[in-house]
Amino acid sequence: MRTRHLFLAIGLAAVWGFNFVVMEAGLRHFPPLLYVALRFGLAAFPAVLFVGGPRVPWRWVLIAGATLGVTQYGLLLLGMRAGMPAGLTSLVVQVQAVFTVILAVVLLKERITTRRIAGMAVAFAGLALIALDLGNGGPVGAFVLVVGAAAGWGAGNIAVRKAAPPDSLRFMVWLSAVAAVPMLGLSLLVEGVPRLEFSTEGTLSVLYVALVSTLGGFGVWGFLLRRYDASVVAPYSLLVPVFGMSSAALFTGEPISATKLAAAVLIIFGVLYASTRPRGAARAVPAASPAHPTTAGTTASP
Repeated sequence: MRTRHLFLAIGLAAVWGFNFVVMEAGLRHFPPLLYVALRFGLAAFPAVLFVGGPRVPWRWVLIAGATLGVTQYGLLLLGMRAGMPAGLTSLVVQVQAVFTVILAVVLLKERITTRRIAGMAVAFAGLALIALDLGNGGPVGAFVLVVGAAAGWGAGNIAVRKAAPPDSLRFMVWLSAVAAVPMLGLSLLVEGVPRLEFSTEGTLSVLYVALVSTLGGFGVWGFLLRRYDASVVAPYSLLVPVFGMSSAALFTGEPISATKLAAAVLIIFGVLYASTRPRGAARAVPAASPAHPTTAGTTASP
């Protein structure tokens, strides 16, 4: 990877890692389901009027919107509102790669290898370490919601894999449009009619997650995937929890304990090990498309 593209990949991981701190700030001003609706609504409109059709079957757009948009972000923001801190959330959701592998084996009949089993076991060991730590008075319910969000992300990865969109940014715009409408309906049903009061922090938060993280982030992600193999680009997404935890510590004072560090090492190593192939097997695998940012078929969706 060229130097400027290397810095672009690292910068994107920093943007997506900081995204969790921004979402935590936004939840001080908006209820969680409304916040998700605003994020996807702003990411979709007016862009959806100019990008053209999704260029994939509509059923996959709808399924991806339901899983990556409604399920993943609905549960994620509910978990954060329930007390899951931003930095820890950025780490826990990385187990989406493990759920993706499991669902790919069950739904796509992919072959499960010893390497993937070992990687998943290590990642789940890190998750168990966090669960045990939270069991001592921590927000266990919020933790379960975030794990559910990771499972929704994994299901969405399967939908994106089947869709194989030729343009990841265009697909993300349509996914956002599909997710915004039901999220707004759920917000009105569950949270009631909102009492919106303008705040600089809340407005900047929504603008950041919609325009910078979602549209800008996926634009850069697609740019990198058009120039390099997915196996080259994908590992940089594992820097997201590194930036997520460090930015949360810096801006919100969220502590980074030895337990969190140990869990981070286990989860990141396990995901990386399960999602990559041994060098000897790499040549036999065709290059992935933009719909397959990692060799495990996952998509980056902070």
